[in-house]
Amino acid sequence: MKHFLSALLISAAMPVLAQQAGKVTDPVDWINPLMGTASKPSLSNGNTYPAIAVPWGMNFWTPQTGKMGDGWAYTYDAEKIRGFKQTHQPSPWMNDYGQFSIMPVTGKMKFDQDERASWFSHKAEVVKPYYYSVYLADADVTTEITPTERAAQFRFTFPKSDSSYVVVDAFDKGSYIKVIPKERKIIGYSTRYVRDPLPASFKNYFVIYFDKAITSANTWHGNTLAKDTLELKSDHSGAIVGFKTEKGEKVGMKVASSFISIEQAELSLKRELANDTFEATQQKSRAIWNKTLSKISVEGGTVDQTRTFYSSLYRTLFFPNKLYEIDANNKIVHWSPYNGKIMPGYMFAGTGFWDTFRALYPLLNLVYPAINKEMQEGLVNDYKEGGWLPEWSSPGYSDCMIGNNSASVVADAYIKGLRGYDIETLYEALKHGANNEGPNEAVGRAGVKYYNELGYVPYDVKLSENAARTLEYAYDDFTIYQLGRALKKPASEIDIYAKRAMNYKNLFDPSTGLMRGKNKDGSFQSPFNPFKWGDAFTEGNSWHYSWSVFQDINGLVGLMGGKNKFVNKLDSVFSMPPVFDASYYGSVIHEIREMQIANMGQYAHGNQPIQHMIYLYNYAGQPWKAQYWVRETMNRMYKATPDGYCGDEDNGQTSAWYVFSSLGFYPVTPATDQYVIGAPLFKKVTLSLDNGKQIVINAAANSADNKYINSLKYNGQNYDKNWLSHTDLVKGAILDFNMTPVPNKTRGISEADFPYSMSTEKK
Repeated sequence: MKHFLSALLISAAMPVLAQQAGKVTDPVDWINPLMGTASKPSLSNGNTYPAIAVPWGMNFWTPQTGKMGDGWAYTYDAEKIRGFKQTHQPSPWMNDYGQFSIMPVTGKMKFDQDERASWFSHKAEVVKPYYYSVYLADADVTTEITPTERAAQFRFTFPKSDSSYVVVDAFDKGSYIKVIPKERKIIGYSTRYVRDPLPASFKNYFVIYFDKAITSANTWHGNTLAKDTLELKSDHSGAIVGFKTEKGEKVGMKVASSFISIEQAELSLKRELANDTFEATQQKSRAIWNKTLSKISVEGGTVDQTRTFYSSLYRTLFFPNKLYEIDANNKIVHWSPYNGKIMPGYMFAGTGFWDTFRALYPLLNLVYPAINKEMQEGLVNDYKEGGWLPEWSSPGYSDCMIGNNSASVVADAYIKGLRGYDIETLYEALKHGANNEGPNEAVGRAGVKYYNELGYVPYDVKLSENAARTLEYAYDDFTIYQLGRALKKPASEIDIYAKRAMNYKNLFDPSTGLMRGKNKDGSFQSPFNPFKWGDAFTEGNSWHYSWSVFQDINGLVGLMGGKNKFVNKLDSVFSMPPVFDASYYGSVIHEIREMQIANMGQYAHGNQPIQHMIYLYNYAGQPWKAQYWVRETMNRMYKATPDGYCGDEDNGQTSAWYVFSSLGFYPVTPATDQYVIGAPLFKKVTLSLDNGKQIVINAAANSADNKYINSLKYNGQNYDKNWLSHTDLVKGAILDFNMTPVPNKTRGISEADFPYSMSTEKK
């Protein structure tokens, strides 16, 4: 961290990095896919890997520095590469599924992951979303990769050798490989996965073609080279094929995979790669990235800010990723992680709603609604095939994290205007999930009987994270109520959800002014340490979770004693020392350490529960404090460098916070029509919407000093509210922010200017 702070000080002194970036024409060129890769289990600076892929692609590729099965597949400080892995991994904590890897070697037939590993340097590495290249020093081979949705092209530049090889590693836990030298072809499958049971039919089938004749071919299992067979099924199967190469000779390789069959993998390879050269695939991938990223055009930030913006936007465009494929009849089909069958329709996987309901899905609803329409159709299939909506899919029902936040994901999409899918089935799925315990805690609501009877999940009934569950269930009930209203469901059906949305009040402790676990008999859990992480809360403490009343901040203001006391409590989050009690975990987990070292008091931006908190100043008449802390957080916590995040990036959520905050507003309460205003980062931003309209955000006077909003004009009219309407924005809008170095303490201070709260609406 000391080196990181030094780097910040140095960069601040370098005038070149303070230069203004002009109009961005090729946003993909501003991305650093290595942002966040300098991470480890004890301290996350993002926990990312360089994903060489197209937006929402079924398969990603990454250089693999970690050992087989290590969730930290690529770490910036590693010295050797073991292979180039096809991955579907959403997070190192979730790990991977269906992975396999490719690795060139020379000299001996080295296939063991340690023996084949090669030294490399970032100085001889090129990393773009659409292209990867690295020089492998031990093999004297340069490897290049360029991706499509379900396929990729490799190009190996070999030295002069009679023993140039490519290793294919299908990994352990059950795999199959077959080499067909006459066709210059390898086929196989991997069955490896980490999270939760999958149907027995789970396989990731792959097919590989070389553009050069194979002169030697072998299969291997474990650490042993197989004899007299080019087809092998074992716990850990692989192949090694050889070529005679001249110095500088380029050997091309095409690869595709499928969760359905070898034949389907072949189909995807032919459809997506056809007869394209490596360069043609690379240019197509680059064009896809530029088109997708250009939905948001930023101007007038610094070079660093522009890099950080597009590097963050890149991270929002992966998960959940496509699990569906296109068959020989051009029909959309998928292998179901719920029933193990080949089914019609869309399917996505690889996201945890506990993280992404907050800002990632709202970003899709604003900027990329077409892909979220597909995702909603995928959720319909999740429910029909598995009986529940997932809360963490990787690729099936992964038992990880709490809450029933699929409700927010479904409700926000419909309320933000998405149509053309089976919303009635999704509404039934939400009610089913809200009123039942699942077969495990991955789905439904753990403790639902207590919650529905008592209005909270008790502390003393052996259900962990009970206070956090209560607060999230209450918000999720609100979103079901909102969707029910939008669908014009009868009051007799939806009023129960409106009532339960107020259950957050049951955990408010007037003696501390914070949320606190409560026992079954109605007494508060004791002793109570508001700085204790875990226990009644999830990856945080009471100071982090007490703000999780997304649906009714005005009600929370009242509980905390009014606007002044509420603001004082918000202020104290930043002014308190970063003390903590880690006794529940038995050691200091990385989320605690990330808060401790950030020098922002108890504010723990590296994890999700508190990320909306800064915007809550808008609900109590002091919006200028939100403007200050939003800018501080963007400046301090994000940079397009390997240590550029301040905790888990988490499937686009922490990046989506930056993207929204750069625009000048944030979705504090998904499943409402509103965004809460912060302060824009750039002099100009243009959002080009799917409906052909534009949202133009002007802040010509924006600068490092001019971080406060003096006034705002909305389509030429003075606008004093602390929120913006999604419905109005998507009709096309011009926002003109007048930015100044001192706060305007008269703007946005009236209660009429405050954002939505459920209790205010009821009044």
